[in-house]
Amino acid sequence: MPFRPFTTLKRLMPTGLYGRSLIIIVAPMVILQAFVTYVFMDRHWQMVTERLSQNTISDVALLLSEYEQNPTAETAAQISARANTFLSMSVAFLPGEKLPTTSSTQYGLLDRSLSDEIRTQINRPFWINTEQYSDYVDIRIAYPGGVMRALALRSHVYAANSHIFIAWMVGASLVLLTVAILFLRNQIRPIERLAEAAEDFGMGRDVPSFKPQGASEVRRAAVAFLEMRERIRRQIEQRTAMLAGVSHDLRTPLTRFKLQLAMLRDTPETEELRADVREMERMLEDYLDFTRGHQREASELTELGDLLAEIKNDAERKGHSVALQLHGDLVLPLRRNAFKRCLTNIIDNAGKYARHVWVTAVRDEDDIDIVVDDDGAGIPEDQLEEVFRPFYRLDAARNLDAGGTGLGLAIARDIARGHGGDVQLSKSPMGGLRAVIHVPV
Repeated sequence: MPFRPFTTLKRLMPTGLYGRSLIIIVAPMVILQAFVTYVFMDRHWQMVTERLSQNTISDVALLLSEYEQNPTAETAAQISARANTFLSMSVAFLPGEKLPTTSSTQYGLLDRSLSDEIRTQINRPFWINTEQYSDYVDIRIAYPGGVMRALALRSHVYAANSHIFIAWMVGASLVLLTVAILFLRNQIRPIERLAEAAEDFGMGRDVPSFKPQGASEVRRAAVAFLEMRERIRRQIEQRTAMLAGVSHDLRTPLTRFKLQLAMLRDTPETEELRADVREMERMLEDYLDFTRGHQREASELTELGDLLAEIKNDAERKGHSVALQLHGDLVLPLRRNAFKRCLTNIIDNAGKYARHVWVTAVRDEDDIDIVVDDDGAGIPEDQLEEVFRPFYRLDAARNLDAGGTGLGLAIARDIARGHGGDVQLSKSPMGGLRAVIHVPV
């Protein structure tokens, strides 16, 4: 498999706007700091150290040259006193001494700079030690008949204040990053609130406290969301009012039919007419429930376990065998009556065409799955999605809406999606049909 660096980098990048915005701010600053640090440490710091080493070795060369013109103890004492007073350097001339036999350290920048300058300016055997003393550098140079030893201050030969520059640079960057992170967080928070409000509204939950905040672009998006929400609400209210009128108009002639049938004698024909009227009433209720939706009911915190227990008892009173299992915390905001109808439609349909029904509710982090299994005839795989179409009727062995309108599963999925979830059908391990109602918490 070929290596694709850009694909790998894209996969490692944060997906949230806050994380990506931080990278946009932090990455250039880190790159700039790395570049400046490299230039300072590798160029400026090296150049300053070389210049300091050059000046120090020049002083040592001058003192050695002056001593060699008159190599007496008195001259050595005078030079040592002047070096200590004016150069802050301890100098001693040691007649008869030899250079140490141990090798001098020449691995760091200071060792290399001092060695190069001694070879260039003095060109005599030497020995240096930059590690023995914390504040001094030990420099020893051989001359005919002895050794000159100079203890120079480390700060006079080495740019030791580089850490101050780095500390200032890092400190200033941290301050700027802190200000940027706090400011950016305040700008991202209104976007997060807008996303939460849109999700809550999509799941049928009211968000009365939401107000436009943040930058002008975010406020425009929030205002557009509020206007869209109001348009949807007005549309639902208009549809509900229209359907209420249709319901009233249709129920009036049905009521007259029932009154007229009540005045007739009981015959097989009149009983068939009464059954037709009851069927028309039931169909009318299904149509109105489907088109009315479930938006008028307010969400409330609901114990799903108690709701499932109610549905189980109702199903058992109808003669269905239902087993119920609950796992985890099942409290979540629901439109209780609407969601009860969603579950009732699915469980009752399972009970009609199976001997046993198993209902399991499980919470997984921020989601709840309600699994309904049965041991009935099931549904062909090519029709698992078709049965959710309004008014769709199965002609196979299992008709989920036999004698009905073909709206049971359509209503169930509409209610589940109105809560931000969905309903999916598949083959059950029990041999029949499995329905999974997925709801976010």
